[in-house]
Amino acid sequence: MGILNVTPDSFSDGGLYLDHGAAVGRGIEMVDEGADIVDVGGESTRPGSGPVSSDEERDRVVPVIETLAAKVAVPISVDTRKPAVAKAALEAGAVIVNDISGARDPEMFAVAREAGAGIVLMHMKGEPKTMQVAPHYDDVVAEVLEYLRERIEAAEFAGIAPERLCIDPGIGFGKDLQQNLTLMHHLDALLELGRPVLVGPSRKRFIGALLDLPEDERVEGTAGAVAWLVARGANIVRVHDVREMVRVVRVVDAIARAGR
Repeated sequence: MGILNVTPDSFSDGGLYLDHGAAVGRGIEMVDEGADIVDVGGESTRPGSGPVSSDEERDRVVPVIETLAAKVAVPISVDTRKPAVAKAALEAGAVIVNDISGARDPEMFAVAREAGAGIVLMHMKGEPKTMQVAPHYDDVVAEVLEYLRERIEAAEFAGIAPERLCIDPGIGFGKDLQQNLTLMHHLDALLELGRPVLVGPSRKRFIGALLDLPEDERVEGTAGAVAWLVARGANIVRVHDVREMVRVVRVVDAIARAGR
């Protein structure tokens, strides 16, 4: 899954693709590099960020999704926690809703159900603005697992078909360095939920903390995390550096298949 942030303030690529032509061009480029999904987002959810209005977010993502949907053959997802934005994006050509809030707004389930869309349910402790202020868990793996189990049950109760559900442990969303590492180490625990697992380690703060490097120098660190997570059972990796991570995943997949 290639990340396409149509925002001025995302932590790694904010402002690079605010222009419509630049955003569409990057989306096409990611598909050429091997992306299987393009994930378009119009609101930064980096630690400390505040929300934007539904209207502003919709105006950022819908024109890009409309154009990309006509130019690429891969599915397009919309990275949003607002049902109104998701509805407009699905009408514009997106087929997946990537909701970092885990569909806390129950209207999101209705939007996805009525469109026949896929939905990614992510774990996040708190809100982006405050989520990194001393997050606490008694058992991060068990608590994330239980939260995602509950969200799957809520989605199915709301009429979402199980095959349209994907889960995301929310690396970097309300977790400190050790909590992130523990969650990634035990990623295979999530497989018991029986749904595809999406992970987003790309250029994250935990890599910067481990390597003492800025966002634009975290490709190798991202590759290390991607390799581990895929080997532990991740089905989808959400990344900025598509070309490089496609190569990593192909090698890890080949090794994993050789042992089956």
